[in-house]
Amino acid sequence: MNLRRLPTALLILLVCSATSYGSPFRLRAAKTPSQQDTAKYVSPFREDNERCLKCHGQEKYQYTNESLGREVKALMCTQRIVSRDLFYQSNHKSFSCTDCHSSQYETFPHPGELRMEAKLNCIDCHGGDEKFAQYHFEEIDSEYIQSTHYKLEEDGFTCWKCHNPHTYKINIRNTENLKETIAYDNAICLNCHSNFDHFQLLSDREEINILSTHSWLPNQAVHFQNVRCIECHTKINDNILVSHLITPKKEAVRRCNECHSQNSILMATLYKFESKEQRKDGFFNGIILNQSYVIGANRNEFLNLASFLILVAVLGIIGVHIFFRIRKNRQSY
Repeated sequence: MNLRRLPTALLILLVCSATSYGSPFRLRAAKTPSQQDTAKYVSPFREDNERCLKCHGQEKYQYTNESLGREVKALMCTQRIVSRDLFYQSNHKSFSCTDCHSSQYETFPHPGELRMEAKLNCIDCHGGDEKFAQYHFEEIDSEYIQSTHYKLEEDGFTCWKCHNPHTYKINIRNTENLKETIAYDNAICLNCHSNFDHFQLLSDREEINILSTHSWLPNQAVHFQNVRCIECHTKINDNILVSHLITPKKEAVRRCNECHSQNSILMATLYKFESKEQRKDGFFNGIILNQSYVIGANRNEFLNLASFLILVAVLGIIGVHIFFRIRKNRQSY
């Protein structure tokens, strides 16, 4: 059975039943094939982190309930499961769990008040740090404050609503991994906007059908496979890898020529690298055509120049011909 597909109410019931026993407890890890890091990276805090991952690194765990005098097996809430593989491949792989979480979590059962513990966000650690200046975290934070998501902050919208701190891995865009980048970035948006269980945690609006709200978009499937949501729903900023200024839906790009033109917004963002590579031969933005055709998108600057020169030459020849005809006619009178 796939726990990730269980209804939210049932997941809450499971986690409550797993932690609502009386004290005292003696925690013991459930049997797993290996308690070693399954990724190649070996963390200096591996043993410390295993105190957490022996329960939070799998779907079920077990402990000794000394009051009942027996072993108890319980299911871990899916939102509290951390994959060892993904964590030790993430940008935060060198961290100890207690770098971000209270050291009080080292005791079991965990004190209930820890559930109310304030979570750090990106700027708390990376703000003002020269080592991370290239990522412009301060500018990202400034954009986020202007975005439509910021109004949800009091309801719990933070960096981690989009970027899981246990799995987040920066996605550098280049000509080799463009499709992977599109799928990765769009999955972040769809995690809420196509999952009503997640969406209603932050909004009282009715469920949104992504396909029907984008029914106006021609070749819809092709666009979804080849363009990120943020290309149409943010304002371009060349200083940061990904724009965080999410605009209201009424400001979303809806005109074809904003993408399918010589000065396309996609040429400045998503297809920047492939565009530069293709423009070596003079082409403008044919790279974004994929399975469609747009007049003018295959234009070549060298052919444009050649056409212009030919036009000038033809007009020049016609002009010279007219000049001599007029001159000859005058001489004949």
